[in-house]
Amino acid sequence: MNYGLVNAIIAYIMWGVLPLYWKLFNDVPAGEILSHRVVWSFVFMGILVAVQRRWGDMKRIAASRALLLPLAASGLLIAANWLIFIWAVNNGHVVETSLGYYLNPLLNVLLAVVFLREKPNRGQWLAIAIAGAAVLIIAIDYGRFPWVAISLAASFGLYGFAKKKIVQDASVGLLSETAVVLPVALGYWIYLAAAGKTTAWTLPASTFVELLLSGVVTALPLLFFARAAARMALSALGFVQYIGPTIMLLLSIFVFKESVSPVLLVGFALIWTSLVVYAVASVRGTRLAKAS
Repeated sequence: MNYGLVNAIIAYIMWGVLPLYWKLFNDVPAGEILSHRVVWSFVFMGILVAVQRRWGDMKRIAASRALLLPLAASGLLIAANWLIFIWAVNNGHVVETSLGYYLNPLLNVLLAVVFLREKPNRGQWLAIAIAGAAVLIIAIDYGRFPWVAISLAASFGLYGFAKKKIVQDASVGLLSETAVVLPVALGYWIYLAAAGKTTAWTLPASTFVELLLSGVVTALPLLFFARAAARMALSALGFVQYIGPTIMLLLSIFVFKESVSPVLLVGFALIWTSLVVYAVASVRGTRLAKAS
């Protein structure tokens, strides 16, 4: 559990600061950035798996429908999440991306209760109720249906659930996920070249090198997340996730200068309160379980 918690904290800090990285490519369409992200993630993970000498595991996955199908599903889910996130950041919706990742823990708890039969205690249910009320306040204040936030929460929540169902080494699993969407990414490259719409290949050399590093930037937090997901309850993992959107919210206010209403800040304060309540309830629940 402690090892899983450390990995989760590292992953969410990395994800929290990612908007700073994607802002470097404001002039590149989101779909093209995604295609590069997929390709260079595959290349990076391929090198890592080769160094680890685990290509035999890849062959075993390719030959097993029971392993291949859930990995294909998780690959499609995370690719969808990447596309929505990149588009939102580069179109001035960092606050809404933050809201999306605040919503995600609520979905994690729902999935954990319905499908994994995890049973939150009373204090944890109180925290969930506070967070749910906060999200409702934020959504009403936002003034329109937050489709970016809902899409991000749903895609990443289902991705986390899929990772809980896959018993696989983190490196091999991530390589398999990127391999699923690699043909689509390469096909999109061919389409852009044929239509004369390529943008990334015309970037300055230094900026293009930064884009090449998107494979590393993408893979590292996912590796830490996979290790965390294998060792933590899904509901607990979801609440640690508040680290990421809190960093995003601070960036949106102080770096990207997005407008944030007082009601929105009240909603976020309630969410942080729910996190404290959930943490305290979890600690007490663990102590009672040990005492019994």
